[in-house]
Amino acid sequence: MSESDNNTPGSLHPDTLAVRAGQERSAQMEHSEALYPTSSFVFRDAAEAAARFAGESPGNIYSRFTNPTVRMFEKRLAALEGGEACVGTASGMSAVLATCMALLGQGDHIVAAHGLFGTTTQLFDNHLSRFGIEVDYVHVTDLAAWRKAVRPGRTRMLFLETPTNPLTEVADIASLAQIAAESEALLVVDNCFCTPALQQPLALGADLVIHSATKYLDGQGRCVGGAIVGNQALVGEQVYGFLRSAGPSMSPFNAWVFLKGLETLSLRMQAHCRAAMTLAQWLVQQPGVEKVHYPGLESHPQHALAARQQRDFGGIVSFELAGGKAAAWRMIDSLALFSITANLGDTKSTVTHPATTTHGRLSEQARQEAGIVPGMVRLSVGLEDVRDLQDDLARGLAAV
Repeated sequence: MSESDNNTPGSLHPDTLAVRAGQERSAQMEHSEALYPTSSFVFRDAAEAAARFAGESPGNIYSRFTNPTVRMFEKRLAALEGGEACVGTASGMSAVLATCMALLGQGDHIVAAHGLFGTTTQLFDNHLSRFGIEVDYVHVTDLAAWRKAVRPGRTRMLFLETPTNPLTEVADIASLAQIAAESEALLVVDNCFCTPALQQPLALGADLVIHSATKYLDGQGRCVGGAIVGNQALVGEQVYGFLRSAGPSMSPFNAWVFLKGLETLSLRMQAHCRAAMTLAQWLVQQPGVEKVHYPGLESHPQHALAARQQRDFGGIVSFELAGGKAAAWRMIDSLALFSITANLGDTKSTVTHPATTTHGRLSEQARQEAGIVPGMVRLSVGLEDVRDLQDDLARGLAAV
């Protein structure tokens, strides 16, 4: 919003914030957000430079940690999530890393959900462990297991995705927030699948929200980026401080692309949800499909929770084929319209085999605990005509 606007973010609808929040116009008075592809900024004199570096005067210093385009994206996403501060990062995984490195130390403990994105699990197990940070995994919907896994005085973070990838299991954010508060731990929620258009974890008690902006925030598969949203103390100071020193920074160009993506986020998510529901209901009726995972189905174990906690049910549908890996691969290879890629949240529909791609580096035991079976196929439902998508899936199922 321009400086002349009288409306505050809290008084505006999220759809308006997605278009207007965070904009900072230059002296040129451009209507669309400006792109600042510069590495550094010039100071009026030596005193101003010293004051900026000392933190005594606000303003741009160096694009690793202060860039106007990135700042506009951060302000807009913070407004949509209902947070005080946001830090944009180079990728979703760098957002996870920055959060952990900024807020955890040697001897700290994380309770995390089974079935996290495979690379997040790899980060926790293979890298954070080298710094003396321990992780225990529990089922995302088992509140008793979360509570039992907490180590008093050591557990600093509860980390989860909801809905999960690829089973679309839904966690009770408000109940987990209560467990985290009682344990003096932080609740961190990856909101990638829902985005703030469908779910606001901070309003439900979460402390931090993580995003892979690469997915739905962009929405067209163009750029890689990530973000962390929360309060000023945690994000605006501690996570920002790590970013300033370590430098997993979002590029100005990518931030500009994400700003454009946020403008259509609500419209796109509504369309993704409608098409995903149609395909999920159709898949349930198909021979050879043993199980369909989609929170919008009444058969989904957390359907009622998702209906309360989310504004809609999302664009991700997973299903299991009776013939295991061979059937899943045969079906995927027979599709003509769905793109075989691990990315999701695109206007183009995508298909992947989680057990051998996104979660392929996990042990067999870890995949079993997460419920990722060899016959599972994950769809990210795009914006094509849903009848064409249904015909393509029918072709794939016929090949099986």
